[in-house]
Amino acid sequence: MTVVVLICLIFTGAGFYFFKVACVPGHKSFLSSSSKVLKKSDPLYKQKKWFKQVDKEKWYMQSADDKYRLDANYIPSKNSHKTAIILPGYMNVKEDMGKYDALFHELGYNTLTPDPRAQGKSQGKYIGYGWVEKADIKKWINRVLAKNGPNQQIVVFGVSMGGATTMMVSGLQLPKQVKAFVEDCGYTSVKDEIEHEAGVLYNMPAFPRFPLVEILSGINRVKVGYFLKDGSSINQLHKNHRPMLFIHGGNDTFVPTKMVYRNYRATKGPKQLWIAPKSKHAHSYEDHPAAYKAHVSQFLAQYIK
Repeated sequence: MTVVVLICLIFTGAGFYFFKVACVPGHKSFLSSSSKVLKKSDPLYKQKKWFKQVDKEKWYMQSADDKYRLDANYIPSKNSHKTAIILPGYMNVKEDMGKYDALFHELGYNTLTPDPRAQGKSQGKYIGYGWVEKADIKKWINRVLAKNGPNQQIVVFGVSMGGATTMMVSGLQLPKQVKAFVEDCGYTSVKDEIEHEAGVLYNMPAFPRFPLVEILSGINRVKVGYFLKDGSSINQLHKNHRPMLFIHGGNDTFVPTKMVYRNYRATKGPKQLWIAPKSKHAHSYEDHPAAYKAHVSQFLAQYIK
């Protein structure tokens, strides 16, 4: 009996450790730090320089559950009736998305780029992997319409966790002004991604990955409000009938490329898929800037005039 109790305590302790690693904001050793120094050799130098210099409006909003103050950059494009809502990835901040702000500005869009809760300057205790944040994005959509009027046409765009958030948002009841989605390298579900990372980062075999992930899921349910399997991009895509462009790096090992095919099959609306040749996770734009812009522009031009 003592041995059973000891094993349970060890697994529970490990579950709390991995919850802190995965879901509590802070430094993550498994994430590569990106240099803030802008170099002319950068293939997206022009876009990043534009973002540094452009005037940005500060927008603030209470989260959908009214617990936290959220922070966003809004960059207007003169007299535009189009707005792109740009969603950062895991532990990224709105400034990391400046190259995408520039891309959509070049295409004639206003851009609204919020820090997800618990990231950047937005308040929050835990990272919700898009499942919690999806309700915040719906509220940001309504904020854009209240500010810019009912004639706005809205695109939701995201990368990595932001891509998963985009897919999760697509399954909500949304205003008719949301015309399309673009997701770049989002995962199939929170549970799938955490199980994948347990294998990649910790070389964890099927046991003890099970039951550790299940314990982590239970802790997440108590602290964040949902079981990991419930945070499903695929289930939300089953409810989506709006157009969506799927982008994924052909050599993505962080969110494995195979996930995009399941996501692509799940959506019910018009869709296109582009696999960026040889690109690693979230590198498709910098590896193929002209092709990336062309795919986004040509897809959206079909649905937004």
